[in-house]
Amino acid sequence: MLADDLKNLDINDIASWPIPIKIIGTVIVSALILALGYWFFIQDQLDTLDKAERKEQALRANFLTKKALAINLPAYRKQMADMEEDFGVMLRQLPNKTEIPELLIDITQAGLSRGLKFELVKPGTKIYSDFYATLPIDLNVVGTYHELGQFVSDLAALPRIVSLGNIDITPVKNKLSMKTIALTYHYLDEEEIAAQSATKNKKKRRRR
Repeated sequence: MLADDLKNLDINDIASWPIPIKIIGTVIVSALILALGYWFFIQDQLDTLDKAERKEQALRANFLTKKALAINLPAYRKQMADMEEDFGVMLRQLPNKTEIPELLIDITQAGLSRGLKFELVKPGTKIYSDFYATLPIDLNVVGTYHELGQFVSDLAALPRIVSLGNIDITPVKNKLSMKTIALTYHYLDEEEIAAQSATKNKKKRRRR
């Protein structure tokens, strides 16, 4: 019956269509309208909404990060101040180049006060780093076990940084001979930093 109704439909006289056909036609047309409306209008709006939601999430995450930083800012500032203070203390333990001779005298006096005999005190070649230089000093001292131990303790107690390396101890008669390399450090002044920078630039130009 429905097939016959479809064959006899007059497209120009919709009012004469049977009610079931009108209902089906209305549903189909409505579905088409909804589909076209979704495709041409709603889809773009949904895409825009999705982009806005992603942007909102990114902004929210950025806000939370900055909020956390703002909350912890006093702690970060205190941390920075503590680091600067520690760096200042370390820097004060590095003599400048004019204080190196005084430091060598302190090292010698520390040994002599413990009864050691100095057979060699020979500064080596400086090794430059970014903001400080290392000065190796070859030392050869003779004394008893306790005198050597006290000397090493005295060096560690100096207000300036002095470290010992390549220690070699051998018996000499009733005493001990200690050969070692004392490493002292000094921070570079502006003139030395400029000189080192010029030297590095010359080396780079030579390599080219």
